[in-house]
Amino acid sequence: MKQVLELPEAPETLRQLVLSQAREIRQLKAQYEHLQEQIRLLLHQRFGAHSEKYRAEQADLFNEAEVYAEDGDSGVEPLPTEPLSPCEPAAIDSSPATTPVKRGRKALPPALPRVDIVHDLPADQRYCAEGHALKVIGEVISEQLDIIPAQVQVLRHIRKKYACPCCSSEVKTAPLPAQPIPKSNASPGLLAYLVTSKFLDALPLYRQSQMLQRIGVDIARGTLAVWMIRCGELIQPLINLLQEPLRQYDIQQMDETTVQVLKEAGKTAQSKSYLWVQRGGPPGQPVIVFTYAPSRGQHVADALLADYRGYLQTDGYAGYAPVCAKNGLRQVGCFAHARRKFDEALKAQGPKGQAKAGKASKGLIYIQKLYRIEQLIKDLAPEERYQRRQQQAMPLLDDIRAWLDTSLPQVPPTSLTGKALSYLDNHWDKLIRYCEDGRLDIDNNATERAIRPFVIGRHNWLFSDTVQGAKASANLYSLIETAKLNGLEPYRYLHHVFKELPKAQSLEDIEQLLPWQVDKEQINQGWAKKVDGV
Repeated sequence: MKQVLELPEAPETLRQLVLSQAREIRQLKAQYEHLQEQIRLLLHQRFGAHSEKYRAEQADLFNEAEVYAEDGDSGVEPLPTEPLSPCEPAAIDSSPATTPVKRGRKALPPALPRVDIVHDLPADQRYCAEGHALKVIGEVISEQLDIIPAQVQVLRHIRKKYACPCCSSEVKTAPLPAQPIPKSNASPGLLAYLVTSKFLDALPLYRQSQMLQRIGVDIARGTLAVWMIRCGELIQPLINLLQEPLRQYDIQQMDETTVQVLKEAGKTAQSKSYLWVQRGGPPGQPVIVFTYAPSRGQHVADALLADYRGYLQTDGYAGYAPVCAKNGLRQVGCFAHARRKFDEALKAQGPKGQAKAGKASKGLIYIQKLYRIEQLIKDLAPEERYQRRQQQAMPLLDDIRAWLDTSLPQVPPTSLTGKALSYLDNHWDKLIRYCEDGRLDIDNNATERAIRPFVIGRHNWLFSDTVQGAKASANLYSLIETAKLNGLEPYRYLHHVFKELPKAQSLEDIEQLLPWQVDKEQINQGWAKKVDGV
């Protein structure tokens, strides 16, 4: 039997009940919309494209009724026909329209050695139809790229021994040159190959062990792991020297990512540890340094930035704010993170929602306009970049601020669009600070690109076994990424470091091995015909 709801007879009591039910319905509808957004976003992340590209013609930005009232004569420039993505900016073609576009296969690098294979006509075909002998008038050359699988060799260090023929009181033996791992059969070349394979090409050690077995060399994975730790310890003096330009230059970027360490005191194997990444250094001496830490706590950032003064560009992680306040750092925000939140809000609306213009799409296009400016001025000198930002970016930022102030009260704060607007509002002062100095970037993407090799590798090797191994990995990633940033080929640079660093007798010897001190031409080209110890 149905239960009949008894309504109060008093009009005021009835009115309060209706208002209460209306509030509850609004809350349930808001919760429903929020959950629907989350479902659509998760479905897109699972099955949709991962690109953050967005084209203005996908939606009519000015289709909202309130937009006309908001903008009026605000001076917002017409939308670009092809807005740029901050993560994947389009190339700007400055060549004349009449310049033909070169197509076809790229030429093979001229520095590669050539092996000539001559093809000639058989002797009986070197005559014309009338019987006259043909003459060579030229040749047609086509090139193919060939590759020789890894060649393994054994370096035999033969040390001459001397003794006196008249007495047996003294025997002398030629000394063995200092080795990267003493009493080991690993040469600098092998170690450089193993390190770049793991930390640059993301090949786990167990796969490398299997690859070596296929060519007849049996080296256990545990042995390879010990070698990696020893290599990380060997380059510690270089890592210490990399810290100096990082601290001395007044612009630095930071980020952090997770790493799992199985054997860590006081923590379970499933718990998270972190690699902190710092990117900075003056022009001509760019530096990237990875540092292992067991947590993401503020005290880690405090220790890493203890002696640093200047600009610090980060994402929105709150742990940096107290450090910046304590040390007087000027924190710079990341517009790529702000854009990503609008992108997620747009994707959460689903295909039908994306077809309609909305605040998420307008926020995206506003930010893409900022990136359009950055794309056009990226090759200018810092002072010129500063001037162009003041002339072009600052008026656009004023328009975004006015739109943001109008939009915030109109959007539920719990929705993804509301969260994107709130992020933009809460970090506004930090986000626009890049306009203060032409050397600053609009986002922290350069640091995220430095992290990417580690993240790719983490998908393959999954975890570090010990804290010692995690610290060694941080050192090796630091040296490889800094070498890349200074235009060095990582394998050849590491081969040079592993060969020369054990011989270093002074601080000056170690400084000569820094990425900006070595002879790039010698490192990148002159290594091929040399063997260890020669």
